[in-house]
Amino acid sequence: MLAQVPKAGPEVLDGFDLALVSLCLLVNVVLSFLIQLGLTRSLLIAGTRTVVQLLAIGYVLQQIFAASHPGFVLALLLLMGLLAGHAITRQTKHRFRGQMSIATGSLLLSAFLMTSYAVFVVVQPQDPFDPSYLIPIMGMVFGNGLTAISLAIDRFVIGLIEQRREIETMLGFGASRSEAVRPHVREAVRTGMMPMLNSMTVVGLVSLPGMMTGQILGGTPPEQAVRYQIVMMFLLAGSTALGAGIAVLWLRRRLFDEQDRLRLALFHKSKNNSRS
Repeated sequence: MLAQVPKAGPEVLDGFDLALVSLCLLVNVVLSFLIQLGLTRSLLIAGTRTVVQLLAIGYVLQQIFAASHPGFVLALLLLMGLLAGHAITRQTKHRFRGQMSIATGSLLLSAFLMTSYAVFVVVQPQDPFDPSYLIPIMGMVFGNGLTAISLAIDRFVIGLIEQRREIETMLGFGASRSEAVRPHVREAVRTGMMPMLNSMTVVGLVSLPGMMTGQILGGTPPEQAVRYQIVMMFLLAGSTALGAGIAVLWLRRRLFDEQDRLRLALFHKSKNNSRS
């Protein structure tokens, strides 16, 4: 029986390899040009930002991993959360004063609560602030939470705008704010949860998640990589649901005054979505 050769780590990629793979983006550019999508400039900017941003975060992570200090790890996570909150604000179709606070607060609260449970109770690494665990996990939680919260906020606000008369009629007949907007709260949270639910139904069949793929490429046994991915899927499901729920309930409170009157005048159409 032949002796098994130890599996080496992933192949080392250099600048030339990155230049070769960037040619894949030409498919998008050519398609945009041929059918006049008007996305050529946006694609080039997005591709450039992808390279610059990932190289920059790679350098930062290298320094943080070398230092392995909890203060640096928490500072980076806080910065990531603030940037994600800003991205939520930019993605929503309607904006209002205080939106950044609601988006960032709900994202950070849900992310830190659920990740703390996963790290301290489930994974239990020797160093809970080990950046090789905490930063990738929080990065995925922030990314999925961003999508869930922005979808939930949009669905809730659009529902209130479309059904304003019905809501005000219910309020006029003595319904509380909770009773008047309960269907919209339910639909908004459901909308925020759906992307993660859809991912869970096809994971392992149609798609192999990034964390699992990365661990396998790095030499982790597939069985162990699968277990880590199960942890991540359930963590992401919980954090997206919690984040969407907190954001919608927080927003519901802000959209009513002390007399339970709806304050839709707070909103204005986002410039980034004015064409949609």
